[in-house]
Formats: sequence, structure tokens, C-alpha cells
Amino acid sequence: MSMFLYGTIQEIEQISTRMRRVRITGPDLCDLTWVPGMHTRLRVGDPRSPRSWLRGLLRTYSIWDYSPTGRLDLCILDHSSAGPGAQWSRRVRVGDQAALTPPEGRLVLREDARYHLFAGDETATAAFGAMLRALPPSAIAHGAISVEDPGDRLPLEHADRLTWRCRPTDLADVVRSLELPDTPGVAYLAGEARSCQAVRAHLVRERGWPRKAVVVKPFWTPGRRGMD
Repeated sequence: MSMFLYGTIQEIEQISTRMRRVRITGPDLCDLTWVPGMHTRLRVGDPRSPRSWLRGLLRTYSIWDYSPTGRLDLCILDHSSAGPGAQWSRRVRVGDQAALTPPEGRLVLREDARYHLFAGDETATAAFGAMLRALPPSAIAHGAISVEDPGDRLPLEHADRLTWRCRPTDLADVVRSLELPDTPGVAYLAGEARSCQAVRAHLVRERGWPRKAVVVKPFWTPGRRGMD
């Protein structure tokens, strides 16, 4: 049995300066088990190409939105040092076929949280967007998002509770400046690995949060193949 689900590129939209929303549809994508925050592994290389095998055939992307009718949206960041995923997003066209794995992942909302803290960079905003939309009206959310440029901001729910800063501002410093309740909530940290580690250290060492209250999902690391 194939590990892949297959669909067709139905729509491509530029939703921020560097982010493209790619919509994939097809019967394989109907009735999947998906929880906001989950990701998929997208085939961005040609399995017939030795170069693709060398650089890695797959890249991981959070699912921006999903419909059980067979529609799945990904948000793919383009950047100057474009890896295989960003290069795929540049060349793909409506009508092309896409291959991806079923949704998975542990970066999902915890229903027992007193409140929710989201912290990450622009690569985390697709996952955070899906999770924020899924929050019940009574939920309390706080957030810190670090981006390279103001044009990288995505339209997210609960925008009034999110603090956006442009780099070189340190993400841990942005979280440190937030006025959070005295009791811990649940934190979702995603994006560049070292920034996530710094925010976790701040929450645990300076604010006294238990480690089990901090969910960490590193999306990329400079110079590491497969996380570019």
C-alpha cells in the first residue's frame, strides 16, 4: 500500500509577502483524521532524480485548513535560501498532482488548558492559525510571533491577543514582555529550534512552568538538511 495520498493542485494564492497558500483536492483527501495543528509530509522532489534523493524527497508542512470533502490547504514560506519545499512552491501550477502523507502530529490544542500561549516565527503561523480558529469563544489566548518583515503577517484569529515583532528582536524577549496570568497555562512553541528552546527555558526557569505544560515543535534549523 502506498504511503501517499494523491490530489490535484486546485488553487495557489499569495497570502503574505513570502507565503503561498496551496490548495490540494481529491478523493484521497476525503474524511481524513485531522486536528488543527497537525502536519503532513509533502513530496517536493522527483523520486526519479538522484539529486532529489540527496536533498530529501519530503518536507513537513502544517495544515492551514482542511475539509473532509477532500480539500486541504498548506502555507509554504518562500525565502532567499530556498530549500526544496520553497522551490516546489515556486514551480507548482494549478492542475499539477501532489503527493502527501496523512495528517499527524502532537502540536494540537490541550482542552484542559487554563489559557493558551502561542510563540513562534512565521513558519509557525500556519499551525497557529488553524489552532486559533479552533479555540472555543470562552478560551483565553496569548501570543508572540517573530517575523522577518511586517509583510509576513498572516490573518489570524484572536489578533488582538497576539504580539508581533520584527527580527532581530529575540522571541524569548517578546514572550518575557507578555503580561501572563500568575498560574501556568499551556504553551505551544514552534519555528526555529533554538528560539523554541530559549522560550521554553524562560517559561520553565523564570516563570516556573512545568515542562509538561510546554509543547515544542521545532520546524527548522539553519544548515540542517530536511529542516531548511
